[in-house]
Amino acid sequence: MAVLSKPVAVPKSGFSLIPVIDMSDPESKHALVKACEDFGFFKVINHGVSAELVSVLEHETVDFFSLPKSEKTQVAGYPLGYGNSKIGRNGDVGWVEYLLMNANLDSGSGPLFPSLLKSPGTFRNALEEYTTSVRKMTCDVLEKITDGLGIKPRNTLSKLVSDQNTDSILRLNHYPPCPLSNKKTNGGKNVIGFGEHTDPQIISVLRSNNTSGLQINLNDGSWISVPPDHTSFFFNVGDSLQVMTNGRFKSVRHRVLANCKKSRVSMIYFAGPSLTQRIAPLTCLIDNEDERLYEEFTWSEYKNSTYNSRLSDNRLQQFERKTKKNLLN
Repeated sequence: MAVLSKPVAVPKSGFSLIPVIDMSDPESKHALVKACEDFGFFKVINHGVSAELVSVLEHETVDFFSLPKSEKTQVAGYPLGYGNSKIGRNGDVGWVEYLLMNANLDSGSGPLFPSLLKSPGTFRNALEEYTTSVRKMTCDVLEKITDGLGIKPRNTLSKLVSDQNTDSILRLNHYPPCPLSNKKTNGGKNVIGFGEHTDPQIISVLRSNNTSGLQINLNDGSWISVPPDHTSFFFNVGDSLQVMTNGRFKSVRHRVLANCKKSRVSMIYFAGPSLTQRIAPLTCLIDNEDERLYEEFTWSEYKNSTYNSRLSDNRLQQFERKTKKNLLN
């Protein structure tokens, strides 16, 4: 498996910095807005997603990645399908294998590849139930955010990821144990499991097993490790939401480091709008046109631009308006 083993900055010890949002708290809307402003990242508890459902899907995911490579590569493809090491087509590599699927349950085209699976019915059902449940949670979070921002109607954001033609994606990642990531035997270097990047969609929902590796980048450029919590979900603000809030919310840069002893399994739901949806700063969040930091674009245009970029690129840069504020930054 291809590896990047360049030196990686030592992360700060910042576990307590990560906001924890209790979804059962009726006033959590304010904490959500602050978390999106300060970090672009937060953990959600009391989320209502069944622990049993998550456990079943994790078990089925482990079974899938345990299959012989010759079977998994039968559904290799781009952008959807099975992949190993190569992340996209622009030279990014990592210590990871993954399965990328359409997560729009309303499209009529199922998100799965059942011919590959030992028990396709169980895997398919778990994926569909999980996606349904996580999408509902995502809509709840987005509606609380709109409440916190004072936006009307309440479904201004949630409808973008729940309409019939939404372009949402489910990604299952497997990071095998990586002997080279042992700093004692690798010259103090870490191995990149998944390189630093921001997510292009509106918001992303991550859940993983109890293996560490995820890190987020703070405003000062330092990295902090996110302690694993298999009972909770982690949310990333995406590029599209940064644009829609006119830069008030930050699309968090994050990465995964390989673990030398344990495998890491993660499930990410990327909540995206329809391909024709126009992305631009919401007029209710700006006082006049001169404050707008980004040009308008469709989700299809932005999605295509990400396919032509490297993971670490600032993909929003080409859509920034030449305003005084941007020039100062």
